[in-house]
Amino acid sequence: MKNKIAQKYERIYREVAKIPEGTVATYGQIAERIGCGPREVGKALSELPPHTPYPWHRVINARGMVSIRSGNHMAHHDQEARLEREGIAFVNGRVDLEIYRWEADF
Repeated sequence: MKNKIAQKYERIYREVAKIPEGTVATYGQIAERIGCGPREVGKALSELPPHTPYPWHRVINARGMVSIRSGNHMAHHDQEARLEREGIAFVNGRVDLEIYRWEADF
């Protein structure tokens, strides 16, 4: 069972690695591409080590907002700052998904 979870997480991480700088994807987008649920995507990303090469910060919720992490309530500030450094603008705490959503080919 643990091996299946590890394999699914690795598929999630590979998909997240495809998100280009200056764009975002939603948990649901990644989940749809992998064939799992959005919460599984969130769980997988929450288990990444602090200095991971995967661009976890480019994954946001379907409302265009950074999700608050249950284990680290300050992480969303880091995530927003990373996205802003990539040129992504927040208006009232939201990213305009019409502008910044990654539109990958299936």
